[in-house]
Amino acid sequence: MGTSCQIAGCKNDTPAALAEQRQCVLHFTLSLEAGCSEMRRETALGNAPQERQREIMKFITEHGERLARVATSGLHLTDDLKARILSTFLTLMNLRENLDRSNMRSSFGRSGHLPR
Repeated sequence: MGTSCQIAGCKNDTPAALAEQRQCVLHFTLSLEAGCSEMRRETALGNAPQERQREIMKFITEHGERLARVATSGLHLTDDLKARILSTFLTLMNLRENLDRSNMRSSFGRSGHLPR
């Protein structure tokens, strides 16, 4: 934990699991949730191309794994940060679910019947 968060005015340290992002846990979760919100809006209509859907799946996987490393790394986390981490996991799960529903709608819309 030798580096500080890159966000202006933040004096929190960056944990090793977030060294590449150069953000503290709070700012990492905030930026992750903002990114998820944008992607949920993008996929809401069900017309995101397959390539973009693969990118979103990769985003969910990579960031979920990174968040899990932060949460289980042995850092002293306040109850508020623990709650924020859990909320961010839920946000990632909701994005995944939204992507799945979007695929179901677009499959049904193209074929006229439920996908198998």
